[in-house]
Amino acid sequence: MPDTTALTKSTDVPAAEGQTPAATDAGPAPGKPRSLWSDAWHDLRRNPLFLISMVLILLLAVMAIFPSLFTSASPRDANLAEHYLQHPNWGHFFAPDWLGYDVQGRSIYARLIYGARASITVGVVVTIAVTITGLVIGMLAGYFGGWLDTILSRITDVFFGVPFIVGAMVILTTFEERSVWVVILSMAFLGWTSIARVARGSVITIKQADYVVAAKALGASTTRILTRHILPNAIAPVIVVATIALGGYIAAEATLSFLGIGLAEPTVSWGIDVSAAKDQLRNAPYVLVIPSVMVSVTVLSFLMFGDAVRNALDPKMR
Repeated sequence: MPDTTALTKSTDVPAAEGQTPAATDAGPAPGKPRSLWSDAWHDLRRNPLFLISMVLILLLAVMAIFPSLFTSASPRDANLAEHYLQHPNWGHFFAPDWLGYDVQGRSIYARLIYGARASITVGVVVTIAVTITGLVIGMLAGYFGGWLDTILSRITDVFFGVPFIVGAMVILTTFEERSVWVVILSMAFLGWTSIARVARGSVITIKQADYVVAAKALGASTTRILTRHILPNAIAPVIVVATIALGGYIAAEATLSFLGIGLAEPTVSWGIDVSAAKDQLRNAPYVLVIPSVMVSVTVLSFLMFGDAVRNALDPKMR
């Protein structure tokens, strides 16, 4: 009988030069796993809602920062004798009379462009302020627990129980001059509660993780644990809530200005224009509809953006 062992050895394929047999049997090494943020960005780039919302948001941001790129007309120039409720001239694209004139003879198109600055500024700054405030309060309450958690949670409950619009109305009525920064401070004073609750819940879950326990055992300071271990892992749900809330703050600013207790002249705001045009719904509906549509498109853009970010960062939504 022939020696089958020798036959088997003679038919083995030799390994490539510099490659061990174990590596040959195992196949190619798997690629480096992606992090949460890289994985989320990979999903966002393929989400049409995210791409559409990003284009709209970038356009609004450019309008707010560089309004002169879109129109050379001034939003405060008024000519009642010639332009009182003049109807839109749809053939003159991007001209001052393209969208008509309001009750004071001012270009609606120019006020539409310049009104983006106030709305975007209020929405972005309020979102940043409430995110920082809510994140700090939520992290302290969730990490330390005990009496500090009890005090901060009860304070959060008190602010959460105040209706946002009603509370902002009460605060704003105490000021004679309601500038952009007064509106921002009043809204930021009341809007941090949701983010504080989300941050607290995330921190309570994360502080029990093995890497946090190991950092404590190695003698890491509280500041280092909070900033290097807990914050990067607890920030994702906070970002989701903040991006969705941004559109709500823009709508709240327009609502307060419409009610006459938000921004006031000479500030250019879509809410102010809607408030001034509410009596012209029958005679000149375009004066009311155009700024209203602009508010709706802006709020919808940020809501779409926040919804796309939530779907990308939440593993349960995949």
